[in-house]
Amino acid sequence: MTNDHPNNYPKLHNAAWPGVVGKGDGGEPPIDLDTMLDLTAAAEVDGVKFDGFDLFLYLPHIDIDSTVKSDDAIKELAEKAQARNLQIGTVVAPVWGPTGGGAAMGGEPERKRFLEQVRKGCRVAQVLRGLGVRPHGHVRIDSACGVEQWLEDPEGNQKRIADTFREACRIAEDHGETLAAEGEICWGGMHSWKRMIQLLEMVDRPATLGFQADMAHTLLYLLGYNAPEDRVLPEDFDWSDQATFDAAYKTLTDALRPWTIDFHVAQNDATVHGSGSHDKTGRHCLATDPNGKLDIPRHAGYWLRDASGQLTRRIKHLCWDGCMFPNDVMMKPDTWNDILRAMIAVRDAHGWKE
Repeated sequence: MTNDHPNNYPKLHNAAWPGVVGKGDGGEPPIDLDTMLDLTAAAEVDGVKFDGFDLFLYLPHIDIDSTVKSDDAIKELAEKAQARNLQIGTVVAPVWGPTGGGAAMGGEPERKRFLEQVRKGCRVAQVLRGLGVRPHGHVRIDSACGVEQWLEDPEGNQKRIADTFREACRIAEDHGETLAAEGEICWGGMHSWKRMIQLLEMVDRPATLGFQADMAHTLLYLLGYNAPEDRVLPEDFDWSDQATFDAAYKTLTDALRPWTIDFHVAQNDATVHGSGSHDKTGRHCLATDPNGKLDIPRHAGYWLRDASGQLTRRIKHLCWDGCMFPNDVMMKPDTWNDILRAMIAVRDAHGWKE
């Protein structure tokens, strides 16, 4: 917070997971957590710095299984944050099969593994909160299953996912935590905005389960990738038609905003992308990418303000999400300064002072 940028809410967070997601498996090597945190802590624009980071509870950043018997690894995370004057926000529970989890729509063994990973994630989040380094944030989950498998039995699979998420809510409540379901076109049952809303309504635990909106991923909802029946923009959409785009974006955000509890600032060029082991999903672009289709500060306001334009003040921290950038790009300080500048612009336009 400075005289030029008086707002100090929402807090500005970077994400640690771009150092892991899409890395390995024959691709570029992961970037370790300490390096990601050092890059975050070093960024500065007009005297403003990042307030914190959101965390991926997955190797090589953290071995979530090491947190089951001891708090030592969790305390080490807290110390890493505090040493850099950073807070921790939302944490990502590794619910997918290759990480020890399983599909939320799978058989009993898979669903049991899914829920156990949620339990571990909630415990880490709870301990971090108790250590005073995590004043806000959620535990992020998804369905951990692909769209093709989900399409084999859409209604039956949607019901199974809802049942699993309802059990996950009970686990979260036992730990004093809340869950944020990520809207992304690669997750079965969450791959369209209408299916996402259907799932949240089926679970029917609005105090515990909400929506995590990512500006890059949700843009693909408008185009109907993986769900053509739910597209909002026409197939031959002309991206110079700003009025039609804004009307479609308002339809999307008005429907999802009541469920939104976590928010990722991001840019997208309206294409899909994937690398490493990560399925094809919305391409994250750099904040300065000339092909980006979003006016970041203006379109962020569709999520952070209600239908009448009033601030909701519901989102306590913003997180930048930019997965699958090349390592040489992520190692440049200017990359993070440009990202921080975009985040500050969002807070200047839609933030407040406490």
